[in-house]
Amino acid sequence: MTAIDYDLEFLEDGRTIELISIGMVCDDGRQYYAVNRNMPVRKIRKHKWLMENVVPHLPKGQGDMRNSMSKRWLFHYGDPRVKPLKVIADEVMEFIRAAGPDVELWANYGAYDHVCLAQLWGRMIDLPEGVPMFTHDIQQERSRLGLRWDELPQQESGEHNALADARHNQTVRRWLAEQAVDRS
Repeated sequence: MTAIDYDLEFLEDGRTIELISIGMVCDDGRQYYAVNRNMPVRKIRKHKWLMENVVPHLPKGQGDMRNSMSKRWLFHYGDPRVKPLKVIADEVMEFIRAAGPDVELWANYGAYDHVCLAQLWGRMIDLPEGVPMFTHDIQQERSRLGLRWDELPQQESGEHNALADARHNQTVRRWLAEQAVDRS
């Protein structure tokens, strides 16, 4: 079994979940990061939490963001990590398929992440072959093992950067697997 740990940053309003960025790390050493060129910029600009916690991690152009960022600009459109949603969907599908036939997806509080991931291809029943229909959840595993949140390895930096969060998810998932073995 090969695991892919991932994280998505997204805008959700209680009715929709819209991708901002995605980070994935695979047990085989591969990594993937992309930013949705088609993200709802106007809605994000009005979302204080996203502006303070997610937007600072998106690819930037030259210069100091605090002094040079206009109110219309959230990220550098010319950065190669900024891609149309269709390109991201194709690349994510290939990233997952390259892990082999027995791939597991893992995320932290992964319910919304999985819905947003599935929406890359449309409805849940439109998932491409080889893309799992569910995501294992780090918090469910922590709870199953009888551990408290504050017992998990803590992320040192990069929180709300999708790739940094995916890397941390991998660290925590592997740590939880060690705890499960030690308890058996």
